Amino acid sequence: MFKKLIVCFLLNLTIILSPFYSLADDISTSDNETTYEYTSSAAYKDSSPPTINSRAAIVIDRNSNTVLYGKNEHNKVKMASTTKIMTSIVVIENCDLKETVTVSKKAGSTGGSRLGIKSGDKCSINDLLYGLMLCSGNDAAVALAEHVGGSVDGFAEMMNKKALELNLKNTHFVTPHGLDKDEHYTTAYELAILSNYALNNKTFAKIVGTKSTTITINNTPRNISNTNELLGNLNGVYGIKTGFTNGANRCLVTACKRNDLDIISVVLGADTKNFRTTDSIKLIEYAFNNFKNINLSQLAYSKFDKWKEDNLDSFTIYKSSSNNPPLDLNLNKDNYDIIIPIKNSELENISCNITCNKNLIPPLNSNSILGTLNLYSENTLIYSKDIVLSSDLYSKNVFEYFVEILKKLSS
Repeated sequence: MFKKLIVCFLLNLTIILSPFYSLADDISTSDNETTYEYTSSAAYKDSSPPTINSRAAIVIDRNSNTVLYGKNEHNKVKMASTTKIMTSIVVIENCDLKETVTVSKKAGSTGGSRLGIKSGDKCSINDLLYGLMLCSGNDAAVALAEHVGGSVDGFAEMMNKKALELNLKNTHFVTPHGLDKDEHYTTAYELAILSNYALNNKTFAKIVGTKSTTITINNTPRNISNTNELLGNLNGVYGIKTGFTNGANRCLVTACKRNDLDIISVVLGADTKNFRTTDSIKLIEYAFNNFKNINLSQLAYSKFDKWKEDNLDSFTIYKSSSNNPPLDLNLNKDNYDIIIPIKNSELENISCNITCNKNLIPPLNSNSILGTLNLYSENTLIYSKDIVLSSDLYSKNVFEYFVEILKKLSS
């Protein structure tokens, strides 16, 4: 009889706890999964976009926000603990990280993946942020939200305000941790844009790039490790966040830089952690093996210089002492170098189209627009600049007319 009571107790305990564990972020890594490779493989070097398991995904170039790969990237989906990217940046931008937080009963009893804090514990905001982003503590998320926003609802308002500032029109937050709610969603594209913004903050970048660290709770040190399986294992990866709930499935946002190409990969809705990992690797290797950064400003100038060499003699300038107009491209000096990644197979197919008025009637002021230079990649406009006068173009004065008449009389 006693054994039966014990068995019943354990079964009931399992039923009670199962919702918490099913909502946890990477508590279990088994899932009957096979071992994945962290290194590049020949399969990822195909120029064709990879086939992946994840329901939604994207790869963007951090420098230009150019989309290098997309799959359902504008669909509204649940994002699990990748929510904490927004939680973290809102906290960092609104707090002194040295402040001490006293953990509430609500925060201490929050389920899912946990840092392991309890009601009454004291911890700095900085250490809670590490607990939030490394071991994905839902308890840390609520503690931070209550401290910064006054309540979970108040903090959600701050999150949504920030989303509007970043023009994330298809993103809405209800919680600071990402446990499933119908009105809590984003898109792969907007999550990538948010991640790019967050990574520009040095404090945020340092936290998500940390493999393991020691924090202090109630003056007692505790070692914590990052749930990001690619950090420290795949060449160039330097952040940022994992996620898992029953509704969102496996999620992973990854930042990776090799040489001059810096990308963000987002996979949402993978069936298993193994799929999440291999999908991310496929997308990262696809990007680095198939795209090259091109300085469009330099390319435009080289095309323009060749065009001027071939066309200046065909200009007609009425009543001017100048034989050749002083032409230039209208480039903003603060943003001269416009660099975007172009697929290797498209590099030789970049075309240039130049239209310019060749019949000029002075006087014309400097920066007068005469035409346009456009660069196209597979019929898609990728760069456009005005052709302008680089200096004033004057009409002939009386003396110049007199000299001209004398030359004609003497000939």
